[in-house]
Amino acid sequence: MFLPTTKKELKALGWEQLDVILVSGDTYVDTPYNGIAIVGKLLVDAGYRVGVIAQPDIESGKDIMRLGEPKLYWGISGGLVDSMVANYTATKKFRKSDDFTPGAVNDRRPDRAVIKYANLIRQHFKDTVPLVLGGVEASLRRVAHYDFWTNKIRRSLLFDAKADVLVYGMAEKSVVELTDAFRDKKPIEDIRGICYIAKEPKEGYYELPSYEECAGDKHAFISMFHHFYANNEPDISKGLCQLHGNRHLIQNPPQPSMTQEEIDHVYDIGYERDVHPYYKAQGEVRGLQTIQFSVTTHHGCYGECNFCAITVHQGRTIRSRSQDSIVSEIDEFKAHKDFKGIINDVGGATANMYGFECDKKLKSGVCQDIPCTSSQVCPILRPDHAPQIELLGKIRKLPHVKKAFVNSGIRYDLIQEDKKHGKQYLKTLVDHHISGQMKVAPEHIDDKVLKLMNKPDKATLMRFKADFDELNRQSGKKQFLTYYLIAAHPGSQLKDMQNLKEFANQELHLNPEQVQVFIPTPSTYSALMYYTEMDPWTREPVFVEKDPQQKQKQKDVVTQKEPFKKYSAGKPQHNQAKPFKKRKVHEKKEPQQKNSLKPPRPINYKTYKTLHKERIVYREE
Repeated sequence: MFLPTTKKELKALGWEQLDVILVSGDTYVDTPYNGIAIVGKLLVDAGYRVGVIAQPDIESGKDIMRLGEPKLYWGISGGLVDSMVANYTATKKFRKSDDFTPGAVNDRRPDRAVIKYANLIRQHFKDTVPLVLGGVEASLRRVAHYDFWTNKIRRSLLFDAKADVLVYGMAEKSVVELTDAFRDKKPIEDIRGICYIAKEPKEGYYELPSYEECAGDKHAFISMFHHFYANNEPDISKGLCQLHGNRHLIQNPPQPSMTQEEIDHVYDIGYERDVHPYYKAQGEVRGLQTIQFSVTTHHGCYGECNFCAITVHQGRTIRSRSQDSIVSEIDEFKAHKDFKGIINDVGGATANMYGFECDKKLKSGVCQDIPCTSSQVCPILRPDHAPQIELLGKIRKLPHVKKAFVNSGIRYDLIQEDKKHGKQYLKTLVDHHISGQMKVAPEHIDDKVLKLMNKPDKATLMRFKADFDELNRQSGKKQFLTYYLIAAHPGSQLKDMQNLKEFANQELHLNPEQVQVFIPTPSTYSALMYYTEMDPWTREPVFVEKDPQQKQKQKDVVTQKEPFKKYSAGKPQHNQAKPFKKRKVHEKKEPQQKNSLKPPRPINYKTYKTLHKERIVYREE
């Protein structure tokens, strides 16, 4: 069943009024890769009547008024990614195409979609039911945050959207509990995984530096982000407060991690795996090809790449589905008219984190001082690829499956660290689950840049490449690796990209094509570095390229087709961010305030054993 999006569908279902209306910046694709579809289906499963309005016209009320007013609340999401990331490139050029808009023309998702949709609802429904924000855009902008497109610290999205509640992270548990509370007219203030606004701070919650402090003092902003980042995991997190003017943002601790039964249920409730007919008639949705017959095996990622927001949104603890649930989902594909026997992806944020976790993490929560992976894999983690090898074997045996690809990201350092099953897993991929090429993401090869990215060193990459090449020779296959790389990340200069180009030509024997210019997305450590121009752990200065032309040059020097040659760096453009010309932004300049918070201690990898005997939590009391 599709969630209804027209009055005609409501009538066919015998529904007079919806309990919840979900508004999205993407078109409505009914698959478990779409957060709106997941939330809607979970609420319907819980007994609620839910409808969807996708990409409403913000210039009129024709779309937003189509289903009437909901009984309990409006749910608002910007889409699968932040709307500003969806609309603009790293050099702030408007993106002309959009894979999740019918017809693929990027003309339906407004900038700052969550705010625009909230305003649209208030405009056409005076004194309406509560507005509840969710999804990636809301989750990553829930506290004071750096906004690349205005080069400013912005307030929590909850204030700017004038909404009532913000549900953060993977909201499967929070949203049902919140909906029950609205239905039963019960208080919501103690529901985990939500944010709301209050006149006073909440007793026992950690008070972050205020929005005004963060806007006026980069050291205060760094300290705030450390505390925010450290309080995203179940079991170890405190509630947080942050003053904005004369009101407080309250962030309750996150929901407990989902059990295997709970995460299985999310994928067992049935999806159409297609675009809703109302939107399908408006044009092809190109993104459907990628997600229609892909399978999510787990949630979470402990890779903690500093440029990636998955850690803050999904968490650092892996929650794996059962093999029975995954096989059952794939078994349902054979009844779909579009299924041709090809599974596009079996994976998650990182494919090879399925089926194992750190025993210490499961017992006492994630470590706040030592990452699971970085330049080296934590010795307590003990990667084990046996569960995924077994799962892939079961999938290959299904008679209706011709080929199942693993196209999600692969952490090659985990393969190298798994001395028992790592090579067997890589051989399984080489023999059965890649189509001529395997994608890995070293991102760079310069040691200082890799450290700022929190990525493995190039020696680990080269050991993995040697294993991959050897297994291909043994299998008689001519498959190759493709590499995702980032230009203009904090710490990266033109000479570093020239060295990367030379390394790619001479050691990897290729001309890189998958190179993207770094985008500072909200609530990431790399965005923090970009704005403050400091290493957030040592407070030492970090070079940050902010001139768009020089950023593009960093990319171009790597992707040039001719043999390697060095480019002149020209005059450095450090500390010269150009303003975003798309819109004028008028913000009150906050006074500088003296920072009284001490910087946190940097991570020292030589203290693994000491720190793991007794976890030290760095807090600035």
